[in-house]
Amino acid sequence: MTSIKARFVVFMAIAAVAPLLAYGGVSIASLSRSTQESVRTGNLHVATRAAEQVDQYITSNIKVLTALGSDLRDTRQAQWQQDRILKNYALDFPELREITLFNMEGKVLATSSIGQTRLAPPSATLVGSRNTWLSPVTIDDDLLPTTTLSVRLTSVDPSRSGWLVGELSLEELWRLVDRIRVGTEGFAVLATQEGRLIAHGNPNEKRRVAIEGGSYAAQALIDQARVNNTSSAEYTSSTGTDMLGVVARVAGPGWWVVVEQPTHEAYAIARRTRGVLIGAAILALIASIGVGFHWGRQFIARILKVKTATQAIAEGRLEERVHISGRDEIAELGEAFNAMADKLVELTENVRKQERQAMFGRIAAGLVHDISHPIQNIGNSCKLILKMHDDVEYRDLFRRTVDRELAAIKRVLDDLRNVARPIPLERFPLDLNRTVTDVVETMRSVADTAGVTLTTRLTPSDPFIEGDVFALSRVYRNLILNALQATAPGGAVIVMTEADGDRARVIIADTGCGIPAERLPKIFDDFVTTKRRGLGLGLAISRKIVEQLGGTIAVVSEVGRGTTFTMEFPATKARPVAMEAAG
Repeated sequence: MTSIKARFVVFMAIAAVAPLLAYGGVSIASLSRSTQESVRTGNLHVATRAAEQVDQYITSNIKVLTALGSDLRDTRQAQWQQDRILKNYALDFPELREITLFNMEGKVLATSSIGQTRLAPPSATLVGSRNTWLSPVTIDDDLLPTTTLSVRLTSVDPSRSGWLVGELSLEELWRLVDRIRVGTEGFAVLATQEGRLIAHGNPNEKRRVAIEGGSYAAQALIDQARVNNTSSAEYTSSTGTDMLGVVARVAGPGWWVVVEQPTHEAYAIARRTRGVLIGAAILALIASIGVGFHWGRQFIARILKVKTATQAIAEGRLEERVHISGRDEIAELGEAFNAMADKLVELTENVRKQERQAMFGRIAAGLVHDISHPIQNIGNSCKLILKMHDDVEYRDLFRRTVDRELAAIKRVLDDLRNVARPIPLERFPLDLNRTVTDVVETMRSVADTAGVTLTTRLTPSDPFIEGDVFALSRVYRNLILNALQATAPGGAVIVMTEADGDRARVIIADTGCGIPAERLPKIFDDFVTTKRRGLGLGLAISRKIVEQLGGTIAVVSEVGRGTTFTMEFPATKARPVAMEAAG
């Protein structure tokens, strides 16, 4: 439990440092956000510039092919002249490795290739009405990325319409991507719309381009940019490094430029600044706690005296008092505490007197009810014996009457004694069905006199428990007698046994008047009874016996419907000595 001193110190620390911590937290968060946003904006600017250069590279080659197509379409050269023009263009523009002219039916009209061309015009279903077409990126024999540019040639003369197709080497884009550096560990990546790598600025990742692979993390960033229109994200690379990635779209071909940088490098300045601010806040907090502890120790010392005295009062040492100097509120608190303690002593003594009087009253009333009738019967019998001492039959009746009434008085006294100390029990293996049957048979005459049907419903599994047969018989008899007394003539009392694994139960249910719900929690307390007469010890003693045998007792009742008592005991595999001998 946290002491008041510690709480006061914490309160002082919070009061002094909370504004600083709040300001520091807001500053750190703002600094982190602004720094991260600045880093992302800078990296995005690099990616955007690279995307513009890639788009310019593709656009310039498209313009070359478009200009070449215009020359071929508007002049009427022979095929060997067209081949010569295409070869000259291929020499002048080395990134265009091969150029081939096709008519609309896909027939080769001219080519810069020495032999048969490797190129083919685009499919009409893919191109549609577009005049330019960029085919998917592939890897050539030199393990370099390449693609095909196709430019539609249109003319009034259908024979002059067709496609001018050029194989475009993307090696220059490798050099462009290699030149992009962000910090010391940041690189650029160029990928197609599908995530197919074209170039990778990290030398250790270039092999992914050649093996037709892709960067999974970069692909995830591209997909996110395509769906959510976001330009940056943080993710984990294939090597397990946390990366900051920004993406920019290449306008023409729809490719993507991704700039990746490890977060530990990208956010290094923000983290260093955040560490300095956190360290300063921690030092301020420690200093405040130290000062608060020093001041609080002196201030709280008097309050701790009240705490110590309160604990003494709680432990029963009602004579404890506090002596606090000064004239402030804490001194007034000490005086109020002393006054309270004096009043508490007085009230406690009054409560004890009232409890003793109430207890003695309940015991006296119960004894009057339970003992007066037997004593009166004995007294009446003694008066008659003086007159009929020579009557043999009456002397026998006198003896039986005195024995019966003395036994009743003894039971009352035994109940009082058993409440004061635990009942000594002896445990032996018992047949639960047999113990119940024996008690029920002795109670049938009482049930017949009361006009109540008393039946048993025993489990066929013959459960055994360890217990004291006499103590259990007393519990059964007490509960059955209560049930008979609570049941009107014509009602029924059922005694059942059940076995459930390692537990055995005895259930006594009646159709009597029931017990009000507000009385149920207290019926097992000492000197609590729902009857007009008696000490109210029967159920209390029954619960003690059941619990001493390791069992539990519970009650469920509904007014006007009846009451059910359930006793549950641990079952045992041991058998009574008589059964073992017979076995």
